[in-house]
Formats: sequence, C-alpha cells, structure tokens
Amino acid sequence: MAEASGGSKKLLWIMIVLVLLSSAGAAAAIYLVLDQRGGNAENGETQQKVEHVPPVFTRIDPFTVNLADDRYGSRLLYTGITLRVGNEQSKAIIEEHMPQVRSRLLILLSGKQANELTSTEGKEELAQAIISRLNVPLTENQPPLDLREVLFTEFIVQ
Repeated sequence: MAEASGGSKKLLWIMIVLVLLSSAGAAAAIYLVLDQRGGNAENGETQQKVEHVPPVFTRIDPFTVNLADDRYGSRLLYTGITLRVGNEQSKAIIEEHMPQVRSRLLILLSGKQANELTSTEGKEELAQAIISRLNVPLTENQPPLDLREVLFTEFIVQ
C-alpha cells in the first residue's frame, strides 16, 4: 500500500512539471507572436512615414486666350493652371522658364475651339496635351520634367 501512494506522488509531480512546462511554452509562444506583431506595426508606421511625401505644386498665373473661331465667332478662354510635379527640381525649372511655359500654353490653347473645351473629356485631353507640350525640353541638357498632373483652378469659356 505504501508503494501505491509513493507511485501516485511521483505521477502527481510529473503531471505538475508537465503542466508548468506546457504553460511556460505557451507563454513564450504568445510573447513571440505579440512581439512580432508589434514589430511589424512599428515597421509599417515607419514605411508610411517614409512613403508620405507632400505634393509639389507650381502655380501659373491666370491668363486669357483667344480661341480658334467656330460657328459662333471669336471666343475667349480664361484659365488658371496649377501643375503638380514630382520634385522640387522640376518646379524650379518650370518657374525659371515661366515665360516659355506661358508661351507654349498660349499657343496650344489658341488652337482649340470652345466646343472642344466645354466637356469633361475635352478638359482631360487638354491636360494631357499640356503635359506633352511641357515635356519638350525648355533648354539644352535639361533633365526631364516630372509632370504628374495639370489642375485647372479657373476655367471660363466665353
């Protein structure tokens, strides 16, 4: 009978040790999983901070252009344009050569008819034409401009 109680004590101790080891293993696994999630969240925040770059805009003063004659006679376009560029270098080049930029825009716009510019599609096509016209180098050995978008801040066809 004494042997039975000694064997059950050993079994009890073995079970207690197994429960403690499994609890310690579970706690370690939980700690590692939570630590990895916390590390990924911090890395994600760091990546978001690195990726967030404020947009760079350059404003072109509003101007008025005589449009090409159509069946209604002479028409005018009054427009203000802002360009979103990819970097400060492109902004500096555009601002340095603003008279050339305005001249290219006036020539482009004066060839358009009013009915081409009044629809949304017409304005989108005009924005693409402006990007194409301004991507032609303004000077020799000019690095390529990083023009991202043409924004019409004012647009009146009369």
